[in-house]
Amino acid sequence: MTEEAAYQLLKACGLPTTVGEGSPIKHIRTLARREARPGHWPDWVPAELRAAYRQLGAVRPYSHQQQAAEALHAGQHVVLATGTASGKSLGTQLPGLAAILGSPAAPGVSAHPAGEATMLYLSPTKALAADQLDALEELAETVGRLGPAGGIRPAAYDGDTDPDARGWVRRHANVVLTNPDMLNAGILPNHRGWARFFSRLRYVIVDEAHTARGIFGSHTALLLRRLRRVARSYGADPVFAGASATSGNPASSFARLIGQTGSAADDVAAVTEDGSPHAAVDVYLWESGPSPATGDQDAPLKRSLTVEAADILTDLVVGGYRSLAFIKSRRGAERIATIAREQLLETDPALQQRVAAYRSGFLKEERRALEDSLRAGTLLGVASTPALELGIDIAGLDAVIIAGWPGTRASFFQQLGRAGRSGQRGAAFFIAADDPLDAYLLEHPEAIFTLGAEDAVTDPLNPHVAAAHLLAAAQELPLVPDDVADAGLLVGLGWLVESLSAQGHLRRRPRGWFFAHDDVSAASWVRLRSDGAGPYTIVDAVDGTVIGDMGSAQAQLQAHPQAVYVHQGRTFIVEDLDIEQGTVAVVPAEPPFYTQARETTSIRVLEERISEDWGDFQLQFGSVEVTSTVVGFQRKAVGTSEVLSDEPLDLPPSTLQTQGMWITAPETALQQAGVIVEHIPGALHAAEHAMIGLLPLLTSSDRWDIGGVSTALHRDTELPTIFVYDGHPGGAGFAERGFRAAGEWLAATAATVAGCDCSEGCPRCVQSPKCGNRNSPLNKQGALNLLRAVQAA
Repeated sequence: MTEEAAYQLLKACGLPTTVGEGSPIKHIRTLARREARPGHWPDWVPAELRAAYRQLGAVRPYSHQQQAAEALHAGQHVVLATGTASGKSLGTQLPGLAAILGSPAAPGVSAHPAGEATMLYLSPTKALAADQLDALEELAETVGRLGPAGGIRPAAYDGDTDPDARGWVRRHANVVLTNPDMLNAGILPNHRGWARFFSRLRYVIVDEAHTARGIFGSHTALLLRRLRRVARSYGADPVFAGASATSGNPASSFARLIGQTGSAADDVAAVTEDGSPHAAVDVYLWESGPSPATGDQDAPLKRSLTVEAADILTDLVVGGYRSLAFIKSRRGAERIATIAREQLLETDPALQQRVAAYRSGFLKEERRALEDSLRAGTLLGVASTPALELGIDIAGLDAVIIAGWPGTRASFFQQLGRAGRSGQRGAAFFIAADDPLDAYLLEHPEAIFTLGAEDAVTDPLNPHVAAAHLLAAAQELPLVPDDVADAGLLVGLGWLVESLSAQGHLRRRPRGWFFAHDDVSAASWVRLRSDGAGPYTIVDAVDGTVIGDMGSAQAQLQAHPQAVYVHQGRTFIVEDLDIEQGTVAVVPAEPPFYTQARETTSIRVLEERISEDWGDFQLQFGSVEVTSTVVGFQRKAVGTSEVLSDEPLDLPPSTLQTQGMWITAPETALQQAGVIVEHIPGALHAAEHAMIGLLPLLTSSDRWDIGGVSTALHRDTELPTIFVYDGHPGGAGFAERGFRAAGEWLAATAATVAGCDCSEGCPRCVQSPKCGNRNSPLNKQGALNLLRAVQAA
């Protein structure tokens, strides 16, 4: 679309076109068109591989693809951090495919005999790996027609791989596509059956590397260290290639992820200059209108994200524009699609079947049919979870809707990149959620467009994460002192090895430390995508079928009795939560409401590690123990979030040892800041909520990864105190990042509270959707005085 066409898109859809009083558009930013910067095929790329790429449409590589491929071929670890649809696959795969076809290694780089190289591809999802497999199979077939037979042999190895086919993959495949879960549970524990593959392993590709953050990132970092240990035992030392969205300091993040620590981190190069073309995109920052149900707030509640996104999606579909709406939850995606279809039934029934939801949980055939329909234009509107944010090839979209801040700038620009991908000008709508972070971004668009992307926070030294990986590594190969030495892959974990030995899980022998249990797989103790505790099994109480599982940290909050539970688009009511047996019994239902648990929390300081004086205030970071009790839940109307009822619960408390930061504020300092004594509890509470809401601005976290407690007199600090802590055992690095960036964090928080036009506090500034005390007491002005005083100290 031209610039005039972009304006016409809004006009044709009946949407506002300018920023102004009463307009939902708060800011317009145009991302300029990017022209192509072509490169050339390196000399070491075999002729048949070049010809195959040309036949499939890649006449020559772009500059960033060539730069990444050249560095990888020279033996350097590389992270390719460029935009959506920039061709990262070609840049990261080219050296490995060339090696498989017999291309000679670069001078000084050890290599296997021609045709004996292998490559491992790791994807965070099976769907993305399946998409990559289709492309590689087409490439392999084309190469086979042009060159000698038996060249590239790609194959998937995951939970869906037929048992009869797995042996062939181990013995014959030279490009294996898998995911971290299968690498942990199926490949590394059985590495002897993969001896041929590991002995020839030249390249490892970590796709969508920016998603490896927080607890999942810490697990992935340790998993890659285990992979490197096993590969080295077979004489291989593979080069790692990361494909990532734009992120803060991608080289250091990727080095930490793959275990290149200390001076070895310099061996990782980042390629960030995108040489692929991209059309201009007009980005509209959008504020939802007021909801008909205003409740008892002094500032009206905003319309829900699903309703606002569905309205815009409907208008775009009626206008004939191919559009994609992103929202975090599966339930949200289904809801947007349902509302849009209902509205189209009234305005243009012929369009009703051209809108669909896309989310995890679909069968492969269903997912591919939706992707093909969207590419072909049969589908005009799709509401999706972030599943379509990742590298699945969807092009030719006119508009993208981003319903609520997706968590990181990397994700925001990944989703944004879906618009205008076929040379056409695109439009993107960011609909702000009713919370402090989204409110801040509406008022400070530079925080989106001019600040650098976040660094991926990982902590592979977290003992709650590392313990199971150390045991798995010991079962794969005995641990030796060099593993935990300064240059070892497990450096910094020697003390934990000794601790596990003292507990009887490891047995010391002259050759090293051995796993002490013969009747269990240590890899089964690694839970990559949860808190590391045992899962709860979710069972349909009607027919006894197992629906899925849930981490223990989420069970009481999301699966308490009478909770609404959504799984793969189906809705259930929890009938029973059996904590001793670890089961959740549910029954199918379609209630017009959702549920939100309330919990009370207390916190104890275990160890103060760092302390900084800020005038009369003090900021500290250390280890804490959090005790939480789910005391009740609210039923809230779908669409408006109106509270329909408030119900009590009687559940046992749970404890969490984690990392936290805290601010102590003497009463005298608070009074000097203008906070009178009776307002201290409400000021602390409101400031805590606002700080939690803004912390994701500085980290790659979600507000649900973070918890907080505030008290007018804490038993350990003996002062009024605000705590913010990681909601994961052992910590996830978010609270520490907040402590180290406290000045920026407090400034953004104060700006958000000051900029909200409510008088007493609302969800856009100091109210929290998960507050166990029903957002009481809160004192907005006291919180602002406190935040400004600490910031100015």
